Amino acid sequence: MNDTTLATNTDHSYDSYTAIDSPELTDIIAHINEEHFDELVGFLRAFTALPSELATNLEDMEVQLTTVYAEGICLQVSEKPLVQGSEGLEEWADKTPQPQKFFIAFAAPITQVDDLQTQYIVLKQRADKKLGKKTIKLTQQKFVVQDRYKVSKNMLRLQLSLAVPPNTANGASTTSDAVLPVTEAGYAYLFDLDHNVITGNNHHSQDKGQNDNSAQNSYPARQHRYYTLRKAWQTSQGWHAWVDVFLHGDTSGGNWAMALQIGDTVMTKREFPEKVAHLQEGQALLIVDETSMPTAARLLELWQNPQPPLVICVMQDSADQSYFDNIQLGSASYDSDNSLNKRIDNPVAQPFTVLPIVTDQTVSGQEAAQLIDTTLNQYLATQPLSIDKVWGALEATTAKTLRGLLKDRLQLSRTEVVVKVYWRHD
Repeated sequence: MNDTTLATNTDHSYDSYTAIDSPELTDIIAHINEEHFDELVGFLRAFTALPSELATNLEDMEVQLTTVYAEGICLQVSEKPLVQGSEGLEEWADKTPQPQKFFIAFAAPITQVDDLQTQYIVLKQRADKKLGKKTIKLTQQKFVVQDRYKVSKNMLRLQLSLAVPPNTANGASTTSDAVLPVTEAGYAYLFDLDHNVITGNNHHSQDKGQNDNSAQNSYPARQHRYYTLRKAWQTSQGWHAWVDVFLHGDTSGGNWAMALQIGDTVMTKREFPEKVAHLQEGQALLIVDETSMPTAARLLELWQNPQPPLVICVMQDSADQSYFDNIQLGSASYDSDNSLNKRIDNPVAQPFTVLPIVTDQTVSGQEAAQLIDTTLNQYLATQPLSIDKVWGALEATTAKTLRGLLKDRLQLSRTEVVVKVYWRHD
C-alpha cells in the first residue's frame, strides 16, 4: 500500500467505519495510550497533514487512541487541561479549541482484535521509515548456545553465536544481512521458548505467563519472551552476543534459560529497538531493576553524554549489585558511522553513581514507585544535581505510578521521562 492512502479525516463521518467489538479492546487501547505515546505522535506526524499550531507543540498535547475500527484507528489531539485552581480557568476553557480527531487507515482491514497486532506493527514500521527512525523488525534469527554462566548471583549469561544463515535459492549467501546491533543499548529479541521443546533441545514445562514489552502485546499460543541483547560483537568466526536472563523463581523464561545446554539452538522472531536517544544531552537518570540491568549496563558502556548518569537500581538480593562492578562509562563508544573497527577509547572521566534499593522480596506497584521516589528525593536533597532526562524500565504498575511521581518531582515533559514496562506480575 502506498503511504499516501494513510489520510487525515478530521471532517469524515466515523459512522461509515466498522466498529470492532471485543472485551479485550478497552485494555489494549488503555495500554497503548499509557505506554506508547511516542508511537501515536509518530503516526500523526507521518500520516496526517497537521495544522501548524498542532505540529509545533504536538509532544505537549494530549494524544489518545480513542477507537479501533476494522479500517483503521482514530486518534484524538487536545490541549492538556490546566491544574485546578489556575487563574483564568473559565476564560481559558472558553478559548481552548475543541479536540481534533484524525483517522489513520490500516494497510489492510482487520476482522477481529487478534488482527490488530499485525496492522499496528505495519503502521509503526511505515511511520518510523518516513520519520527516519529505527523500527521493529519481524525477522527470524537462529543462535547457537556457546556457553552459559552466572555473572551475578541471580543473573545467567547466555553466550550465543549467530548461526550461519541458509543460502539463497541461487546459491548466494545471505550472511551480509546477518548483522547484530553492536552500537545499540536495550535492543530486544523476542525468543521462541517452544522452539527448544519442539526441536527436542530441551524438555521442560512451560507456564502460560506472557512478558512482552512491545506496544503490540497479544497472547500467542506459543511461549515467547523478550530478552535484551546485553552486548554483540564480531570476530573472524562470525557474530556473537550475550543475553543476560534474570532468574527469579519458577518462571517460563528462567526455566528455559537454565535448561539450555551448549550446542543448543535458540530462535528469535522479532526485534525491537529501545528509545534512548534523548539521553545524549543533559543530566540523565536511569531507573532499573534486574530485568533492565542489561540495558543499563550497555547504555553505560556506550555512553557519550559528557555528564555521567545517576542510576537507581531496585533489586531483591544485594549480591546482584556486583553486576555493575566491571562496567566502565563510555568504554565501548563507536564512531558515528557505527564502524566496528574504529573503536573510540574515550571513557567519561567521572564515574557513574549507583543508588541501590534492596527490597529482600518482590516489591512492585505503588510501593516500589514510592521507594524509588523517596530515594531520589533524599539524594537530590544533598547533591547539587538537576535531572534533565529519565530512562527506566520496570514492572508495569510500578512504571505507571512512577511516571506521575517523576513528572511532579522533576517537572519534565512526557518525552523527557521515558519509563518503560519490561515485565508484568501476571
